[in-house]
Amino acid sequence: MKKVAVVGAGLVGSLQAIFLAQKGFEVDVFERRPDMRKAALLAGRSINLALSDRGWKALEKIGIDQEIKEIAIPMYGRKMHALDGSLTFQPYGKENQAIYSVSRGGLNQRLMNWAEKFPKVHYRFNLRCKDVDLHNNTLIFENELTHEEEKYSYPHIFATDGAFSPLRLRLQQNPLFNYQQTYLTHGYKELVIPANADGTHKMDKNCLHIWPRGEFMMIALPNLDGSFTVTLFFPLKGKLSFESIKTAEDVKDFFGKTFADAVELMPSLLTDYFENPTSTLITVRCSPWNFEDKVLLMGDAAHAIVPFYGQGMNAGFEDCTIFDELFTQNGENWDKSFHEFSENHCKDGEAIADLALNNYIEMRDKTADADFLLRKKIERKFSDLHPGKWLPLYELVTFSHIPYSEANKKGQFQRGIMDEVMQKSDIHESWDEDEIMQFILKKVN
Repeated sequence: MKKVAVVGAGLVGSLQAIFLAQKGFEVDVFERRPDMRKAALLAGRSINLALSDRGWKALEKIGIDQEIKEIAIPMYGRKMHALDGSLTFQPYGKENQAIYSVSRGGLNQRLMNWAEKFPKVHYRFNLRCKDVDLHNNTLIFENELTHEEEKYSYPHIFATDGAFSPLRLRLQQNPLFNYQQTYLTHGYKELVIPANADGTHKMDKNCLHIWPRGEFMMIALPNLDGSFTVTLFFPLKGKLSFESIKTAEDVKDFFGKTFADAVELMPSLLTDYFENPTSTLITVRCSPWNFEDKVLLMGDAAHAIVPFYGQGMNAGFEDCTIFDELFTQNGENWDKSFHEFSENHCKDGEAIADLALNNYIEMRDKTADADFLLRKKIERKFSDLHPGKWLPLYELVTFSHIPYSEANKKGQFQRGIMDEVMQKSDIHESWDEDEIMQFILKKVN
């Protein structure tokens, strides 16, 4: 039986190992960190993830979806917190459509346990990938415990080793490999709203809470223990930034003026602010995603994106689904499957990167804007009247399996129509009239 390697035991790596094991392959999964299931603290970022339809499809295919639903909290829309403390609810989709808040660590552990149900899946921890010899497809690791070099050879390697992938770095040295990385000028810091004494949530747990403030924003996602993981997205440098807020008084003053309704729910704010790291946000674009039939990049190694569409994990999980379908269609032809996956799917990585960057502007600024809210209302009405002709961009991305590149293209077309609609002088008064719906209908036919 052919052995294959997966480098990176995170969410995408563990999922891909399961897909391969289901096809009967022996899979070695390599990970730089210790086994997170045995470590005192979960390694990596604890930022909550938003699981939506593309991710659920992959979990259904491997049969773990019901187990994951036990640790996932449905969020049916955004709850906007204005500066004055007033609340506005914006549903994500149609009735009962939701994205799901899930712990990165909790999900990762369950996928690892599921993978190990297959006797032919072997996890190898504390091995840092230093290089790969592409002539004979030999992986070169340093053992983090012994500091000795270890080498392993495989005919096919899946690189799921994250945004700073050592395997991708090796491919970058090859001719005709294109690569670009871009840091956002904003970073993020995690904070917390603890549970009530009885373990209940202090805010509505079935919403993603957003405090949009123009140039920056704060969000909160619910946890099973009654707490919320709060994330401040904020400029790294400048007059009002992580760099400029230095003292406890600075923190109290800034949060008191900017997020007053949240501060009263955050008793450990000062401790969290100064003890938790400030992290950066990066977008990675590259092509091709394969080297012959030897190495294939997946997940963040191929297309790291900023988190503002909640699609990072979902895009990585969709990689696994798409490769599995391609591999089956191609009669398990490795060369054809590696090339087609890269050729057909790179444009979708580009598209979701663009969509995620654009959605940051929407979330931090436009969600509090009256014109933006009216746009959403008009789109929703038209979509309900003509469901086959219009699906709002957010729903195309989040609640469908349309390729990201097609969703983005369709979204741009629809935005052009809505720009025309919003230019009507009395649109705030006449938006609900049949004339507006007929105008849109003519444009889409």
